[in-house]
Amino acid sequence: MAAVESREQSENLAAYRADSSAACFARVGLGLSKAQVPDRVWHYLKCCVADAIGIAYASHHYDFSERTRNAIDAFEETGTTVAIGCDRLYPARDAALINGVLVHGLDYDDTHLPSVVHCSASALPTALALAHRNEISGSDLLMAVLVALEIDGRLGAAAGGIFQELGFHPTGVVGIFGATVAAVRLLGGSELDAINAQGIALSMAGGSMAFLDEGAWTKRLHPGWASSSALTAARLAISGFQAPHDAYGGRFGFYSLFTRSAAPAATLDWQPNVQPWALDEVAIKPYPVCHFNHAPIDAALALREQGKFNAADIDHVVIKLDARQFGVVVDPIERKRQPESEYDAKFSAPYAVATALTKGRFGLQELDEHHRCDPATLALAKKITCEHDARSRYPQAFSGGVEITLNTGETLCHFEAVNRGAAGRLLEESQVRQKFIQNCSLVLSDERSEALWNTIWSLDVQPGCGEFLNALRGLS
Repeated sequence: MAAVESREQSENLAAYRADSSAACFARVGLGLSKAQVPDRVWHYLKCCVADAIGIAYASHHYDFSERTRNAIDAFEETGTTVAIGCDRLYPARDAALINGVLVHGLDYDDTHLPSVVHCSASALPTALALAHRNEISGSDLLMAVLVALEIDGRLGAAAGGIFQELGFHPTGVVGIFGATVAAVRLLGGSELDAINAQGIALSMAGGSMAFLDEGAWTKRLHPGWASSSALTAARLAISGFQAPHDAYGGRFGFYSLFTRSAAPAATLDWQPNVQPWALDEVAIKPYPVCHFNHAPIDAALALREQGKFNAADIDHVVIKLDARQFGVVVDPIERKRQPESEYDAKFSAPYAVATALTKGRFGLQELDEHHRCDPATLALAKKITCEHDARSRYPQAFSGGVEITLNTGETLCHFEAVNRGAAGRLLEESQVRQKFIQNCSLVLSDERSEALWNTIWSLDVQPGCGEFLNALRGLS
């Protein structure tokens, strides 16, 4: 009897707070249909899913992937869920953690620019963790990913780019919420369940930027932990576990905790037929480094291609960014000029620009020890400083540029107002496919890579996810 009364009490409270952001996300997130999704959004969604999977395969080429799997394998627990590129099956939450690490570990995954959230890195692992359920179709899986992306984009963008300034990794603190609603959707829960699940997720959200001080690996865990925790939050809510019904407002809600300000409730309204889609502002990365470095890399390459100078001809370089980005890719400048690890290098604007100017390219190989220790690159990095540029459109776009002064005194400038891959400059399917094949080629044959791309691209017409999940297993 007490359980029934508790449930009725919760339903009444949920009805009272029907205007909350959590209620809106629950209502739209569970009710969204494919018919409401524009063709361009659906097409780009598949690009994001394919891109994430390609990156996950590339991650198997690196130590962090093996060490993550070894840690989970040590628990000696079996399950039914696929971890991308792995032969064995895992418990759902373990698979979600592993897949999140694989997708995000190279920092090559997509970013919703206004929120600075790597949305796919928690959205896709959550959907994959539940995809083995017989009633879930390929379209259902994609819809769940889309729901998570849309919620995370809105939730994060309303913060106005403040998370990192306060020491929080946006993906770590935001990613769990969209993933939680997506999990409730795939599990067949109610709107009340989704509201409760978001309240539970509030007590699980987290992600520190402390990794920057040492180039440590902890950031790699954040989206996988968000996904794994989202599964727990969804299950707890569906079981009737009571939680706060307004996860985002109030004195101890999401915005009070992580932005030190009140929730901008109007911004969090979600009307699919009226408002822009968050997915339109998700940028697929052309470079495997922090998104803040992309525009400066492109600017450096554009000037280099003019053929007016060699690296030895450069007296000094000034990188142009928004000052709010400095704490991630500029400061402390001496450390950024000589990164001590591959992960350090990903968050160094001086190293990124110096490498682009000396090598004429920037790919995964430019992050290995041989390239990081290149004398010419490090010598040029010592000549690089950074300045605030008022032309930046951050956080709506990750603008950036470079100003090169040659030994002759001549100055060369190039500024990218909108970084490549961002809204207005989205990568095309052919470019995403090329990146996918290149990433998969680190561990898969060309034939397997091509077949996997085709399987992913036909996912939305498959009545179940079995063929897709089988295609993701193993490296042989």
